[in-house]
Amino acid sequence: MKTLKETIMKALLKVREGFVKVFEVIGRFFNKTIVPFLEKIRHALSHNPVIRVRGQTLTLFSKLDVKITRKRRSAYYGYLFIMLWLIGFMIFTLYPMFYSLYLSMNVAYYSLQTGVETTFTGFGNYLNIFQSQVLLPLYATYVGKMLLSVPLIIVFSIMIAVLINNPIKMKGVWRTIFFLPVVISTGPVIGELTNQNATSLPSLQDSDILSMITENLGPLIANPLETLLTSMLLILWYAGIPILIFLAGLQKIDSSIYEAAAIDGASPWDRFWKITLPSIKPLISVAIIYIVVSMSLFVEEGGILDLARSHMLVGAPDSNFWFGYGYAAAIAWVYFFLMVLLMLIFVGITTARRRER
Repeated sequence: MKTLKETIMKALLKVREGFVKVFEVIGRFFNKTIVPFLEKIRHALSHNPVIRVRGQTLTLFSKLDVKITRKRRSAYYGYLFIMLWLIGFMIFTLYPMFYSLYLSMNVAYYSLQTGVETTFTGFGNYLNIFQSQVLLPLYATYVGKMLLSVPLIIVFSIMIAVLINNPIKMKGVWRTIFFLPVVISTGPVIGELTNQNATSLPSLQDSDILSMITENLGPLIANPLETLLTSMLLILWYAGIPILIFLAGLQKIDSSIYEAAAIDGASPWDRFWKITLPSIKPLISVAIIYIVVSMSLFVEEGGILDLARSHMLVGAPDSNFWFGYGYAAAIAWVYFFLMVLLMLIFVGITTARRRER
């Protein structure tokens, strides 16, 4: 038994010695070859006509001197880490955005022989949009729908988050149930459900509520309200992520604050308005941005994005419905500006109220 053990130990020692010798050879090669090569590269990068480092001073183009501080060094390494993302953002996001802005000011179409051909028209595409009898009602419906939907989703999300945050059984199951529509709505399932009218309330179709709204209210109010009621279930599906956002904020609130307020005689209603809501108010802006962006990116049949895609793809330059890439890009940019304006309005309202108090 001892002989076998000694044999194994000797074999392991030989293997260890072999690894040590290999690492020593690699270390000598690295110190003699790689390190001097890297040192030459470092010296070339820090001592050239463009960049020259002398002590704690960085000289750019032999004219501009920048003092190297700890803060700037930390910022440099931070930008170095996100440089790959910045390059990807500029190539795949920033460049297409500015190119689409350029196309929106041109009459543009694609030719198999020459590629994309453009003719500059200035703001002609935008003027045509504001003179259109089809697009303006769609934009008005979109704005009205967002003005009604976003507050509804925020209130619904806060209510569900407060209920789930209570010590109830199967809290994880309820959290999964309210988050499940987010998973479903991100795939082609939502398109099929919309086509089958599975995202609307069945009782509304059998009642006279929609006809009463259409007959008694003007189109400016009736169209967004009708869209809101017919897609109520679809709108509430967007509450999955906001519920998780508010739930995370509620779990950060110290329970001793509620206990102290209860001892002082504060009712649950008072505790909600004085403790819960002020604590999660900073998260309301995050939820608003998510809701506006996610609802705006949903391509519904007959909507603005669907119409822009149709103008870009359907037919040819001799078609009555075809307006080209430039007109489609202008539709998308007006849509984008409205989306940003809505986010600024909602976020401005929430922050203004927070500052007043």
